[in-house]
Amino acid sequence: MAKVKVAIIGSGNIGTDLMMKLRRSEILELTAVIGIDSESVGLKRARELGYVAIDTGLKGFLERPELADVVFDATSAKAHIRHAKLLKDAGKKVIDMTPAARGVLVVPCVNMGSNIEADNINLITCGGQATIPMVHAVNRVSTVDYAEIVATISSRSAGPGTRANIDEFTETTSRAIEEVGGAKKGKAIIILNPAEPPILMRDTIYAIVEEGTMDEAKITQSVQKMVDDVQSFVPGYRLRTEPIFDGNKVTIFIEVEGAGDYLPKYSGNLDIMTATGVKVAEEFAKNQIAKLLV
Repeated sequence: MAKVKVAIIGSGNIGTDLMMKLRRSEILELTAVIGIDSESVGLKRARELGYVAIDTGLKGFLERPELADVVFDATSAKAHIRHAKLLKDAGKKVIDMTPAARGVLVVPCVNMGSNIEADNINLITCGGQATIPMVHAVNRVSTVDYAEIVATISSRSAGPGTRANIDEFTETTSRAIEEVGGAKKGKAIIILNPAEPPILMRDTIYAIVEEGTMDEAKITQSVQKMVDDVQSFVPGYRLRTEPIFDGNKVTIFIEVEGAGDYLPKYSGNLDIMTATGVKVAEEFAKNQIAKLLV
C-alpha cells in the first residue's frame, strides 16, 4: 500500500512519543524529525532509527520540502503561529498539536469527517481531546446549556511546553467545548497534581442540560458509545463510573492511561494527543489514497 510521507517538528517528549507511534502505521511514512538542539533525546533517537534529523528548525525542513507532505507541529502555541504561515506557503498539511488554534478545531470522533481537507488541523488540547467527546455525547441527545471540564494531570507529565501553554489551554479548550462539543457555554480548568507516585490523567465533565431534554438512558448509551469510539485509537481511555445524574446536571468521570510507547503510562495527557494526531493523519492519508485510486 502506498504511504503518505510525514515529518515532526519538535523533538521533545510529544515529538518523540509521536515518532514511536508512527513507526507502527501502515499508511504513514515518517521521514524526518525537526528540532533546534542536535543533542536532544528526540533527534538522537531519530538518527538511531534512520530518520532524517534536522537540527536547524523549520528553516532546515523548508530547504528540503520533498521530505514530507504532512507535518506535525509538536512545539508550542507561540512557535506554531510562525510555523503555520510558513508551512501554508510551502503547501504542507499541518496537524497542530499545540493550543495555538490557528487552524480548524478537530476532535476525531466528533467532526473529523467534515474537516479532513483542512490545511491546518488543530487538536485543541489534551483536556479537550479527553472531554469534548463526552460533551458532544451528551449534547447529541440532550441540549447542553453549560459544560465545565476539569483536567487533572500529573505534574511530572507537564513539561516546559505544557506549562508555557496554560493560558492557551484554558482559552482554546473553553472555545472548543462550545464550537465542537456543542455546549452553549463552556469552561475549562487544568490542575497539575504533584502527587507521588504520579497519578493518571483524570477528567471530570459537568454538563447542565436544558430543562425538559434530560434522558438518562439515552445519555448513558451515547456516552458509552463515544467511549468505545475513542478507545479504538486511545486504548487507555475509559469511564471511571457510569454517568451520574442530579436533576438537570450530568457528571462524567474519565481516566486516561498512556500506552507507554515512550512516555510513562501516567502521561495519558500527552499520549492522547499523540494517538489522536496519528488517527487524524491516517484518516487524511486514506482519503488522499482513495482519491488516487478513483
